[in-house]
Order: sequence, then C-alpha cells, then structure tokens
Amino acid sequence: MSYDVIVIGSGPGGYVAAIRASQLGLKTAVVERSELGGICLNWGCIPTKSLLKSAQVFEYLKHAGDYGLKIDGSAGVDFEKVVKRSRDVADGMSKGIQFLFKKNKIDVIKGTGKLKSNNTVTITDADGKASEVTAKHIILATGARSRELPNLKQDGKKIIGYRQALTLPTLPKSMVVVGSGAIGSEFAYFYQTMGTQVTLVEFLPNIVPLEDEEVSKQLERSFKKIGMKVLTSSSVEKVDIAGNICKVKVKTAAGEENFECDIVLSAVGIAPNIENLGLEELGIVTEKAKLK
Repeated sequence: MSYDVIVIGSGPGGYVAAIRASQLGLKTAVVERSELGGICLNWGCIPTKSLLKSAQVFEYLKHAGDYGLKIDGSAGVDFEKVVKRSRDVADGMSKGIQFLFKKNKIDVIKGTGKLKSNNTVTITDADGKASEVTAKHIILATGARSRELPNLKQDGKKIIGYRQALTLPTLPKSMVVVGSGAIGSEFAYFYQTMGTQVTLVEFLPNIVPLEDEEVSKQLERSFKKIGMKVLTSSSVEKVDIAGNICKVKVKTAAGEENFECDIVLSAVGIAPNIENLGLEELGIVTEKAKLK
C-alpha cells in the first residue's frame, strides 16, 4: 500500500498531523501499536485530570460548610469507581480519535512501525507478522515513556510508574513519590486528597522546579496544608522491596531519613521512544535521545 503521508504514533502530535494532512488532500495512514490517542490521552494528561477532578470534588465535599452547604453524614471515597471513571473518560476520548480518523478517511494500521528506508515502513502486528507500506513522507510521532533511574527500577507492583498509578486496584495507605514535576505533583496531590499519606521527594531545592519559585513555594505550602510531607534537596538512595512494605532510604540536606510505605511512585521524567525505529540503520543522527 502506498500513501502520501504515514504517521508513526497516534498521540497529540501524530493524530493532529494526520488529520491536517488528510484535510489538505493527502492520502494518509497512521501506524499505532497501542491505543489511539497515545500516552497523553490514554495514560497521561486526560486520565490524570479525571482523577484530579474527583479529588477536587472530594475536597469540596469535605469543606461544604465553607460554602454554606450542609451534608448529612461524611464524605467517603470509592476508589475503584474513581479509577473506573478515569478509564472511561480516556476510553471515550480514544474512540473520539477513531471517529475523527474515519471521518477524515485516514487508514489506521495496528502494529509497531520501523523505518526500512526513506519511504518505506515495516509494520509488525501483535502476532509477529510483518508487512510493508510506502509513503512520500513519513512523520515520527512516537512519544515517550516513564524514565527509570538505575537505583529505582520499576517492578509495576511496589515501585511503579504513571501507568500503574492510574489503575491501582486499591488505595494505598502510604506512598513515596519520587520527583515533583507535573506527573509527580499531580499524583501526590490526588493520592494525598484521597486519603493516602504521601511523602514527596524532590532532588532540586524547589518542587515543580521548572515553574517560577513563587509558584513552587505556594504549591509546597498547599501540599503541606493537606498533610503531605515534602522533602526538597533530597534523593532516594535505596528502596528495599524484599518484605511486605517498601523501605525507602532518603538522603536529605539534614541527613539520612528512612521511610516505610506501601508504594513508591517513580515520577522522574520521561524518555523519548526512539529505539528500534531503524534510525541507526538509515544513518539518522540522534543527540541526547532526540533526532538531530
């Protein structure tokens, strides 16, 4: 099959590019190995905002009196339903992307894409069967994944990344969140609000370090106000997961501290998905995990 444009990856970068290409009259296909909409829609921005909305509503319920409202009884959390709502929102949005592709006559090819030449993509489906498609233009929009630290390897159970944090079967009693960027801070707030005792560990002097210092200080005060423990200029040195609980050794400016928790969430950033795309074979140069 031959196309004018092939887009590898259907996240926000990929699906927008594909739709626009089709609208301009180009015969377009999208190669996707997982859910349409990519990480942002299925495992990132959208489902996390759904969780945060549930946390916000729960906060409102707990402080209804501040708004002149009276609620008989106490507010509680049905964690399983909170998670299900988040997944339902993501699934609905993914189906919306499917509708837009169909509306704009974009072919969706399920499988993992790899560059064979400047104009050819080899696609391997879930059964291992390979096929080839060609195009005048190929767009790489393969997104990113959770980055792992050498001393914080994720096992998906006790040391988890954002994917597992979105679908935990039960609400943990305690959690250490490593990294206070957008991902770490969002999950830290959500779980603390839901009832988990959260310890947020940040290597740099301020949480959300890419934001203005004034924003960082205010957010830290807000986190501490809801009972979260915040450690800045700190690093997780070791996590022992041999027993029923995680034993976390944290190096702080004041010395070493030890914590016990049910879950450690690694939120130390993301790594681009540029491996196994055929870049090296075609002589495409990368620098610091980016196309040069």
